[in-house]
Amino acid sequence: MIKSGEVPVTPWLGRAIGTTMAMAALMHYEFAIPELFLTNAMNQKPFQIAMTDDVIDKNKLNQKLNNYLVAQERVTGDDEKTETRFSEQLQELFTNGLNIALKSGEKLLDVPHMVRAMFDLKESMAAFCLKTTVNDEDKFINKLSEAYSRFSASEEAPNDPQMTLMREEETEEGETTNEDTPWKQLVTNINDILDSHNPLIGREAELDRTIQILCRKEKNNPLHIGDPGVGKTSLVYGLAKRIKAGNVPPRLQRCKIYQMDMSTLLAGAQFRGDFEKRLKAVMDGATEEGNVIIYLDEIHNIIGAGTTSDGGPDASNMLKPYLEAGNIRFIGSTTYDEYNRHMSRSKGIVRRFQQIDIQEPSIETTIEIVRGLKKQYETYHNVRYRPVTLEYAVRASAKYIHDRHLPDKAIDLIDEAGAFLELHPNQATNQFVTKGIIDQILQKVCKIDAKAMKEESNESLQTLNKRISAKIFGQDPAVRQIVEAVQMAKAGLLDEQKPLANLLFVGPTGVGKTEVAKVLAQELGIELVRFDMSEYTEKHTVAKLIGSPAGYVGYEDGGLLTDAIRKTPNCVLLLDEIEKAHADIYNILLQVMDYAKLTDNRGQKADFRNTILIMTSNAGAQFASQANIGFAGRTTRGEAMLKQIKRTFKPEFINRLSSIVVFNEMSRQMAQLILQKKLDILQQMLSAKKITMEITPEANEHLLAQGFTPEYGAREMERIINNELKPLFVHEILFGKLRKGGVATVEAVNNKLRLKIG
Repeated sequence: MIKSGEVPVTPWLGRAIGTTMAMAALMHYEFAIPELFLTNAMNQKPFQIAMTDDVIDKNKLNQKLNNYLVAQERVTGDDEKTETRFSEQLQELFTNGLNIALKSGEKLLDVPHMVRAMFDLKESMAAFCLKTTVNDEDKFINKLSEAYSRFSASEEAPNDPQMTLMREEETEEGETTNEDTPWKQLVTNINDILDSHNPLIGREAELDRTIQILCRKEKNNPLHIGDPGVGKTSLVYGLAKRIKAGNVPPRLQRCKIYQMDMSTLLAGAQFRGDFEKRLKAVMDGATEEGNVIIYLDEIHNIIGAGTTSDGGPDASNMLKPYLEAGNIRFIGSTTYDEYNRHMSRSKGIVRRFQQIDIQEPSIETTIEIVRGLKKQYETYHNVRYRPVTLEYAVRASAKYIHDRHLPDKAIDLIDEAGAFLELHPNQATNQFVTKGIIDQILQKVCKIDAKAMKEESNESLQTLNKRISAKIFGQDPAVRQIVEAVQMAKAGLLDEQKPLANLLFVGPTGVGKTEVAKVLAQELGIELVRFDMSEYTEKHTVAKLIGSPAGYVGYEDGGLLTDAIRKTPNCVLLLDEIEKAHADIYNILLQVMDYAKLTDNRGQKADFRNTILIMTSNAGAQFASQANIGFAGRTTRGEAMLKQIKRTFKPEFINRLSSIVVFNEMSRQMAQLILQKKLDILQQMLSAKKITMEITPEANEHLLAQGFTPEYGAREMERIINNELKPLFVHEILFGKLRKGGVATVEAVNNKLRLKIG
């Protein structure tokens, strides 16, 4: 096995290796891979000069490499090691490159040797990207060799105006390789940029706790941990504002806060020791200045930052002496996920910080925060925000935006509303942000239909019963029960932390259970999301709803149910024939019905609070016909079905239902109404071809007699129309007398349908 320190390499290759390892550590790769090496080598000036259009499609190569790297797993291994190592393919690449260099009589391994060896790597994305973008391999390698040989990494190439010395470019940009960079150029003085950041409003307890920790003699380093968007960074700016105003203990008077980013320290650190030198320069400079606080945003990035393939300390280990000494105070901030993933394993770092949990503020606190920011956003967008609009924006963001946190999502909402009004001004003198504008923004962000957003849409609920009953025949009690459940949810009389309704439809097949769900979604103006639960009868299929566990097939695909709800959170969710699903499905549905939350295999939550959950079941339908058998039979059909439902489903499942809706069996009157509805649908199809269909009473009676069976419901009716009635029109429409339209009469002769035209 070859290590980079054992291979005699040119400065160009050494620089490419250094940037590759630094980037791999920053991106939390466990292994440095050839694709990452190729990406860093392509940034070198000789490589760029060799990539002419006649030999390579460099844009296509860049795109392929970027897409591949973005898709890679950016998490270190589960063990305690944070050292980034060479992958087996990168080791193989060095071995092959060295052999090529030795065969050609070269004493030093250079970038062109590595690229030449890369073409021969097996099962390598780097090799695939090169082979599919390079037109002439030999010509490209020759151009690379010529470009790298014409000037070194430390001397300018003579007589070539295209080739400029990389060190000169870095000098023009203010980053030299031989001279020490002033440490204040590597950090940001927060005290100087207070006016560019939103002021801190509230958070007095958290800020006082931060100041108290900073005044300790030892371990005086606060660590802010909280969900994204709750205001961790704003706390630091609030502290800087207090220091500027002098409203802090004497120990913190005239203290300066500098923000240090690992990406800034790593950028351009191409040789071994550059990163360490920069970090030490910042620490020594801060120590010399005194009374300094170093702010580490995304502090988890210090774990593993700066490590190389042959070992060496990372940023966290280099900072330990300064954290322990107490001369420099540190403030860190990170999220719970990143803390548990990266920092919690480094006990030496964790014990040097004092944890402060930053919780999401309440709606009332967020309203105060937004009111405090009102002037700033009015001045910036040249608009006006009424207090009632600000309050509405906060409450609406809390209700409809579920994957983010207050106050960030509420501030974003009013900010985007102001930008929208800038782009679409009205005719008024003062541009006021209204609730309507807030609704428009929410519809785009949350994918919620306009009918569900507008309060006036509640008026349509008054006629919802009539509209559904006009399309669903003979199920008036069931429809009334459904409408009452929806109206109660819309009235706000149900728990807001649960779905709008949890309904179980029971009844024989073909009586309209699924059709009611479809009509309900149409009338409410929201989408219908349907899952056929007969596909989830096996135990292993249950994982498809929330995603397969890590290491199993389908892990990358996510969960079908959770993804569907995240895509359309405001919908009618129909779980058809729920009794056929595996029993584990009910355990998943328990938390959906109780807390309106479901977590997928990646830890992402789907929110069901704006969902109407409908489940259909045929369980107990076969016992309904036996309800009144016997001389003393007094059990109704509905009671018989409910009795069987309680045997089929667990009590904890039934207790979480808003309502169990029992559907009646098909009657002859219902069958006649359904037949007429389906004939009307067929007439609409024929009207498009200028055909008028007339049904004689005998033909109508024939269709009703053949299509009406209580066992199969309306599905038998549809089958008769498809098998007996529609075929009569097919030949005449395509080849006969109805090609240009006309009048067709359907008759019944000798118990068979016949078509009479004209």
